[in-house]
Amino acid sequence: MNKQSISALQLFYVIIGFEIGNKLIFGGGAPAKQDAWLTILLGMLFGLILMWIYVKLSDYYPGDTLIQMIPKIVGKFLGYPLILYYLCYFTFLASTACRDFSDLIYSTILVETPMPVITVSFMVLMIYCLRGGVEVFARMGEAVFPIYIFSLIVIWILLFTVKGFNIGNLTPIFGDGVKPVLKTVFPFELTFPFGETVIITMFLPLLNKKKHARKAGMAIILIGGFLLVINTILNIAVIGPEIYSKSPYPLMRATRMVSIADFLERFDALVILMMVAGVFFKVGGWMYGVSVGIAQLFNLKDQRSINLAIGTIIIPLSFLYASNYIEAREVGEAFIQPFLHIPLQIIIPILLLLIAFIRNKFNLNSSRNG
Repeated sequence: MNKQSISALQLFYVIIGFEIGNKLIFGGGAPAKQDAWLTILLGMLFGLILMWIYVKLSDYYPGDTLIQMIPKIVGKFLGYPLILYYLCYFTFLASTACRDFSDLIYSTILVETPMPVITVSFMVLMIYCLRGGVEVFARMGEAVFPIYIFSLIVIWILLFTVKGFNIGNLTPIFGDGVKPVLKTVFPFELTFPFGETVIITMFLPLLNKKKHARKAGMAIILIGGFLLVINTILNIAVIGPEIYSKSPYPLMRATRMVSIADFLERFDALVILMMVAGVFFKVGGWMYGVSVGIAQLFNLKDQRSINLAIGTIIIPLSFLYASNYIEAREVGEAFIQPFLHIPLQIIIPILLLLIAFIRNKFNLNSSRNG
């Protein structure tokens, strides 16, 4: 297989699309109500630290993905179980993103279509795209992301026309104190979506200009966080903090309130378009991470058959992990956050970086003493 590469701009499109893909639809910081935008802002600041950790790990092992560097840092005995842990994590998160997509499509526009048909159709499209490798996926990102942003900007402009639009819904700031904000920031807003950018460690070795890795990574967190903050402020201004905190799809709820001259309505189709584009980045990123990781773990040259196998696992898994939206959210709080997000996005990368730093310093000292 020929060595493939992507530019820093392509990496930016793919990972920022991955970062905010479905987060804009679901919103964030719901427990903090009118202070939800503050939780995202604080999550972004901590997200910058996580991104620095991910990029720094890649600096120590510039030609390696996360899967390749783990055995070099902690050894094969601890490395292989850790690799399997990450591969299962990538696969499971791809299945949850697929399920979120299917739930939204089924409950809004394809109510008569069996949900498995929706999931299978999307997965076939995803497998077909990934067959061409990361360069095809990156070029698709270049094409899809502008459509995503255009739809978002149109929705934002339309939200300003809602009669009930009231920026005063954002007050009082810290009306319930600082505690609800901090409890929401960690772990929820930090891990989803900013911590999920740990997937960038699977893409960084493909950069054609490694010197741009840190700039691209920081831009992804800053611009993605900025977009999420604006989106949250507008949603709360339209539907109010109480409805925002209880709505599973606040952007959809706000967009349905748009009515221009009592004639132009139902702009929520744009939200559906955004969800399709966002899940394309999210599922594509996770699936690429899994397929590359498996290929590197078993020294396989062809990833196409791996994508097909992973796709056939993701489809049933997306239905098995939860029977409905409420149960899916409960699984997220009880299982995904404590056992997947926190250790794999925060704890393990920090430990890997510390060990890599010690190893690097030791090697440097050895060379000097020699």
